[in-house]
Amino acid sequence: MEKVVAKEKKISSSFIYFFGSFGGILFGYDIGVMTGALPFLQTDWDLQNNATVVGWITSAVMLGAIFGGAIAGQLSDKLGRKKMILLSAIIFMIGSLLSALSPNDGQYYLIAVRVFLGLAVGASSALVPAYMSEMAPAKMRGRLTGINQTMIVSGMLLSYVMDFVLKGLPENLAWRLMLGLAAVPALVLFVGVSFLPESPRFLVKSHRVDDARTVLGYIRDNDNEIDSELAQIQQTASEEKNVAKATTWGTVFSGKYRYLAIAGIGVAAFQQFQGANAIFYYIPLIVEKATGAAASSALMWPIIQGILLVIGSLVFLAIADKFKRKTLLILGGSVMGLSFILPTVIKLLMPSASPMIIVAFLSLYVAAYSFTWAPLTWVIIGEVFPLAAIRGRASGAASSANWIGSFAVGLLFPIMTATMPQDAVFAIFGVICLLGVWFVKVCVPETKGRSLEEIEDEGTRK
Repeated sequence: MEKVVAKEKKISSSFIYFFGSFGGILFGYDIGVMTGALPFLQTDWDLQNNATVVGWITSAVMLGAIFGGAIAGQLSDKLGRKKMILLSAIIFMIGSLLSALSPNDGQYYLIAVRVFLGLAVGASSALVPAYMSEMAPAKMRGRLTGINQTMIVSGMLLSYVMDFVLKGLPENLAWRLMLGLAAVPALVLFVGVSFLPESPRFLVKSHRVDDARTVLGYIRDNDNEIDSELAQIQQTASEEKNVAKATTWGTVFSGKYRYLAIAGIGVAAFQQFQGANAIFYYIPLIVEKATGAAASSALMWPIIQGILLVIGSLVFLAIADKFKRKTLLILGGSVMGLSFILPTVIKLLMPSASPMIIVAFLSLYVAAYSFTWAPLTWVIIGEVFPLAAIRGRASGAASSANWIGSFAVGLLFPIMTATMPQDAVFAIFGVICLLGVWFVKVCVPETKGRSLEEIEDEGTRK
């Protein structure tokens, strides 16, 4: 067999890593765009006093994502990561355009279309971390997988900026353009991914060892590294083949794999139940409730949150492989929890304190979240699940757990704030943040700087 020398690269590693993670742009755009579109949609469709419909329209994408993540996780093991990412790009384009074409007062139509769009969002959340972790060398996996988070928050910031730019248009046109413009990056994703290679692990599993060696030649430094990793991948693929027939959803939580499955799925769930998306979906409405100013005039606040997220993601890229994963999660979760709880404490001690204090603490929360739980959740999901038996199913389950939390927060937050003080709602999320810190200490293994096979070997022996 003729070996491909690493220097003979036909596809640059930078191109692979950029477009491999570009799905995060769409993921982020579709998460963030409703933040600015919602105030205009509320006015256009007279939904100011209908918290339930507002919650359903906002959270419909997450409902679809619950199923999209689970389905994509399984299909990617059969069809490949690349084909599934291309399919998700097509769904992104169609769903975005259909959202923009919603009929007047078409509440149920828009909810249904956003559920459809959520299939692609969920697929992206499952596929991109898996693809990036399988392409990245162990010593750089944290940083390169963290590019996914940079893409996500860049997509969110892009949506916030577009919302701000379009806010001067008539209400019925502004929110439609905000939602419909997601089709543009979806097209870019489709074109870019068309040129990407398939994951070497999927190629080996499909008996395309020569192709897997070629791909490794694009992204590894020398033949020794290529030979070593290819042999390791082949061994894992052989083990997977031996156990595949006996693998079911029950296998994910069997005695051998339970520890790693609980760790990955638990981190994914905690990331959302900690309440971050309450800020990202509803910050204009939060400011409106705190100050009395119209939500449509508070669209600079999402941009501020978006800038904090992008800066934090860049900080993470710089420190990802210098600090232990658990250290960053514990630090971030502690600051996040206190940021949510302290406004309630201050209000009890100082009833006359400015209501904007809660917005200041929310910004602190976003800063801590941006370089800890936000990127590390996807790094952990990409690293922690065993390759041999349950990777596809477990990744899909983790993605679905993440989206169940996101759906619940998106749906319930406006209902909760309509019946109780905002600071009390955030205090509840603060307690959940601190529970997440405890979970990381007790239930999550350290994965920094270790190969996927080493993580599996230790985790299945616990």
